[in-house]
Amino acid sequence: MVTFADYLSAVGVNVTAAALATEPATWAGLTWGLVKGFAAWMLKEGYAVGSINRKLSSVKVYAKLAAQAGALTAEDAALIRSVSGYGGKEGKRIDERRDVTRVGGKKENHVTLTVEQVKELKTQPDTAQGRRDALLPALLFDLGLRVGEVALLEVGDFNLKENVLRFYRPKVHKTQTHKMTQDLRRAFAAWVESGDCPPFGPVLRGSRKGGALTDAGMSERAITERVKVLGEAVGVAGLSAHDCRHYWASRAASQGTDAFALRDAGGWSSLAMPSRYVESATIANERVRL
Repeated sequence: MVTFADYLSAVGVNVTAAALATEPATWAGLTWGLVKGFAAWMLKEGYAVGSINRKLSSVKVYAKLAAQAGALTAEDAALIRSVSGYGGKEGKRIDERRDVTRVGGKKENHVTLTVEQVKELKTQPDTAQGRRDALLPALLFDLGLRVGEVALLEVGDFNLKENVLRFYRPKVHKTQTHKMTQDLRRAFAAWVESGDCPPFGPVLRGSRKGGALTDAGMSERAITERVKVLGEAVGVAGLSAHDCRHYWASRAASQGTDAFALRDAGGWSSLAMPSRYVESATIANERVRL
């Protein structure tokens, strides 16, 4: 819902992604025109056609839930469902006509990271921006959060006393509680104790070119760009938030985490993906005797 919230903000409707994901009342007044405009806006912003279709589908699902809760009329809900994405041939033609066909998204190969590089990424200057930048990789590498999940995090989701983080996973429609690692706890505590952390709302704050923090949170796109910059600073080109999640899952599997535990901790809806990580970490000839 972060992308949809960004679009709504661009057209003058101020609502947070967290509210859209959890409060049906925020969907009151949503119209066919707004949803149709969302598809056109994403196209203009350079999103890949596949991403546009997926995000549009998510909006329709939430709109349906809002209608069931009584926040949307049946007529508006039906009109919203009628907003179509882009078919295969049409999408291909659109992408061929554009210079930019993807914003973020998947890469053919994951960036390979060493333990030392991850430690470098977690070690940032003792400045307002540096403390923010230390918290970001701790969330990505230690918990394997998706970029959209990080963008939704709010200050109230963290509990230092109980050493846990409770957050929502839109992709699987679940709220989970995770134990914080030492690195994550340390980074968050430093963020709070410095006075840089806002008292409420989004836990991450955007920053300007000079390093000064803004009062606004960080969108998925801003997080993606910042991760890339942090990677370049330690000699890792093209680093993405998904690379960090891949590192987390690969390392967890290599340490003996089973597919069921990995599925639950990673917020997957099936065993397909976690099983791949576990299988990749398995030494194929371990039981072979020559």
